[in-house]
Amino acid sequence: MTSSDHTSTTPSAGWARARDYFALTKPKVVSLIMFTAIAGMFLAVPGFPPADALIWGTLGIALAASSAAAINHVLDARIDAEMARTRARPLPRGTVSEAYALSFAFVLGAGSMLILALLVNALTAVLTFFSLIGYAVIYTIWLKRATPQNIVIGGAAGAAPPMLGWTAVTGVVDADALLLFLIIFAWTPPHFWALAIARRDEYARVGIPMLPVTHGVAYTKQFIWYYTVLLSVITMLPFLTAMAGYFYLAAALVLDGLFLRHAWTLRKSDRPDLPMRAFRFSINYLALLFAALLIDHYLPPVAS
Repeated sequence: MTSSDHTSTTPSAGWARARDYFALTKPKVVSLIMFTAIAGMFLAVPGFPPADALIWGTLGIALAASSAAAINHVLDARIDAEMARTRARPLPRGTVSEAYALSFAFVLGAGSMLILALLVNALTAVLTFFSLIGYAVIYTIWLKRATPQNIVIGGAAGAAPPMLGWTAVTGVVDADALLLFLIIFAWTPPHFWALAIARRDEYARVGIPMLPVTHGVAYTKQFIWYYTVLLSVITMLPFLTAMAGYFYLAAALVLDGLFLRHAWTLRKSDRPDLPMRAFRFSINYLALLFAALLIDHYLPPVAS
């Protein structure tokens, strides 16, 4: 047990401890996850989703995502301590013990399952549970350390949030929900491989077989390009299936064009700043794409 796990009487120490536990939830990552989940809720119905499904579904999915993030902190504590990007996290710094972090994750996960099962619906609870296990256990313990295709296979768990939001409102999984899942599934490899190129040496040092470590940077850049092309094709499907209209189509074409330019420039250049530029753009890309879906959903239909 670390000293910070003991009860402190000073307000500053209490705030510092609260910040550490909040950091365990990976708030920046979870905020993007929750935006796509909430988007799924609104896209699932013609008007506005019921307030109870929106409130409890959002809370339940957020708690599950936060629980998975905290478990990930515990399981990756050793390698986090050796990587510049992650060595300032609470566990490597010793400000939160692994036992307390696991207890925190368990409370969040249990709360999530209770809320979703009792106040939302059983399907959302089951799918959320499998997504939590898929990311926190199957990906982090096994896939991440077993195969350079880890992020492709494990990306299924990260692609689930908009589908979870959809089922929270409707209680069913239909084709449009699966399409939202597919967009994030195709987005994940070029998003994360760009970061993996930037952090290649660190991943190699801690023995994580990311694609640029096992197959080289040039090979990874090639596959970033391939997946970005695939993503661009998939993002046309909401328009082609009449899930979305011309506003979304215009936004998707612009965003896809920019992402393709990032991927192509990254493929053809060895500039050291390009991987992180592509990584950061990919985050904005996904947020803006789902924002375009939401805006389009509430625009009046264009007369034919």
